[in-house]
Amino acid sequence: MLQEGKTKVYTQYITFNTKKKRELIRITDKVKKAVEKSSIKEGLCLVSSMHLTSSIIIQDDEEGLHQDIWEWLEQLAPFKNNYKHHLTGEDNADAHLKNLLVHLQVILPVTNGQLDLGTWQEIFYAEFDGRRPKKIVIKIIGI
Repeated sequence: MLQEGKTKVYTQYITFNTKKKRELIRITDKVKKAVEKSSIKEGLCLVSSMHLTSSIIIQDDEEGLHQDIWEWLEQLAPFKNNYKHHLTGEDNADAHLKNLLVHLQVILPVTNGQLDLGTWQEIFYAEFDGRRPKKIVIKIIGI
């Protein structure tokens, strides 16, 4: 169904400064509030990390699963001293690899002015190399 109307765009930035090197932060409510502020009724909501050592993921908010995710990521992209990236003076190559595994951003539907999430779906900011300011962008486009 095509609705007539002028396309609107809303942008919001959120800054995180985690206390730990690795953290998983539930941001569902922040994204929902951004959708409400946008006054967009039908469209898409992009949530994107602006850093290559963090990600945005959609997952269940269950602590055991969160531990499983961290263990899985560490198995696939473990911290090691001998990454070539570390020759640049950095020590976060594993954080870049973890980002590749779970992705930088997500796109979510907006229906009737609300995020159209599944029953157990929550939005998380996943930090892999924290303890410094990092930003995400929420961009909502629609009518």
